[in-house]
Amino acid sequence: MSDTTPAAGAARPREQWTGQVGFILSAIGSAVGLGNIWRFPGVAYENGGGAFLIPYLVALITAGIPILFLDYAIGHRFRGAAPTAFRRLGGRSGRWLESLGWFQVTIAFVIGLYYTAVIAWALSFFVFSFDLRWGDDPAGFLFGEYLRIPEDSVFTLDFVPGVLIPLALVWIAAIVVLALGVAKGLQRVNVVFLPLLVVAFLILVVRALFLDGAADGLNALFTPNWTALTDPDVWIAAYSQIFFSLSIAFGIMVTYASYRRRRSNLTSPGLVVAFANSSFEILAGIGVFATLGFLAFRQGVAVSDLDGIAGVGLSFVTFPAIVSEMPGGPIFGALFFGSLAMAGFTSLVSVLQVVIAAVQEKLSISRRAAAVGIGGVSAVLSILFFSTTTGLLALDVTDMWTNNIGIVASAVIMTIVVIWVLRRGPELRYHLNALSTFPVGPVWIGLVGVLAPLVLGYMLVARIITLITEGYDTYPFWYLGVFGWGAIAVLVIGAVVGTLVPWRHSPDHYRAWPPYPPEPDASRNKEAGR
Repeated sequence: MSDTTPAAGAARPREQWTGQVGFILSAIGSAVGLGNIWRFPGVAYENGGGAFLIPYLVALITAGIPILFLDYAIGHRFRGAAPTAFRRLGGRSGRWLESLGWFQVTIAFVIGLYYTAVIAWALSFFVFSFDLRWGDDPAGFLFGEYLRIPEDSVFTLDFVPGVLIPLALVWIAAIVVLALGVAKGLQRVNVVFLPLLVVAFLILVVRALFLDGAADGLNALFTPNWTALTDPDVWIAAYSQIFFSLSIAFGIMVTYASYRRRRSNLTSPGLVVAFANSSFEILAGIGVFATLGFLAFRQGVAVSDLDGIAGVGLSFVTFPAIVSEMPGGPIFGALFFGSLAMAGFTSLVSVLQVVIAAVQEKLSISRRAAAVGIGGVSAVLSILFFSTTTGLLALDVTDMWTNNIGIVASAVIMTIVVIWVLRRGPELRYHLNALSTFPVGPVWIGLVGVLAPLVLGYMLVARIITLITEGYDTYPFWYLGVFGWGAIAVLVIGAVVGTLVPWRHSPDHYRAWPPYPPEPDASRNKEAGR
């Protein structure tokens, strides 16, 4: 079977990464994002410190890597973006399974709308770092002078020029990269940005380690609380962190794997991607908590008494306060916010590629047309909702529902349908082993088909019950209905509409390679080659 088999029946050959290194760097660039820097350190600290690394590694090995392999196998074997791949995987049931692909595409579309806003904030604060524009009150500067969040309203259409302009620039850059294609756009950005990100963050971490109080910060992070291991919520937090940080179960790795050559090692690069992502998270934890230790030292308090050790508060309130206190603060701030912007951008283009590839294959249009069309619509919606004075509020609620309900539901449905309903686990395991140097055993099917849906299903049900009964933060229920449950409605509608749109060229005239069950002569050749 040729490497140039057309996608979705189109006449043009399928794009490809230039090689294994390009794929690995791009996959790592997708996985390493904002959550590595501002989510992992806080999650680890609040869930047992050093002891958290045990459930974290267990979750990585038993759920993160197995589902990553599942994404790779589906995308590579069925050679398409999520809707194409799932339709082909489903065989006679392909029509309804295609809707799962469009559900994942819509998740990526929604995430792209607000993810760009955070990158725009990071770019703004990169500039602000040089003159410490936030002054002595970073919180007041962020929420008041910069974002201009109103005190008496949760929804306005009052635009904030300081957010709108960098947001528009981020969208222009993303559209250009996506229009250039897989090798000249996505891969080239990751080949440049990922090494820059690692170098910049290493410099930042080394500098942080020599700050007064850094040791106290590291002790606060890594001192193990062994009793935490008896708390089921700590284990759930570990699975949640691994799941969200690896970019799995919403189309990214399915799409990325589809651009690999047919004869490509899948599992060994997957291990490199997974452990590189986790290594960066631990590096981020070291840098963040060494820096928090310095802030606690300057304020004369314990690290446990500090506020804002995760999320937006950590990045845009706590870190600016630290930068103002430390020698050489402007350079440190520029490194931090530059790293944040680069990590965000490499993840952003991977999220948007899920949507671009799906539309390109469904309508059989050029990459440039798909990038400009989808990118233009996304940019307008992103600016409309997330460059206003209430953009942060909309972002917070939409992110909570999209990630904790949308992506988790996608993973649960995918694992159950593939392993139990269609019973394609043995075929996908065969595909991985036929091409890869690191074989996966029958236990892989058990991890994907039993452990993953059980853990993720518990997470999903528990989160839905909490959001229904307790709401979220102090937001009014009507607002949660619009931007929270409304986001889930958008995902479902996107799945239905995407499936109903007719294909320009049918994707069904396709033969997966290598053949399954394996041909007898192929089995003998494999034995002879051992």
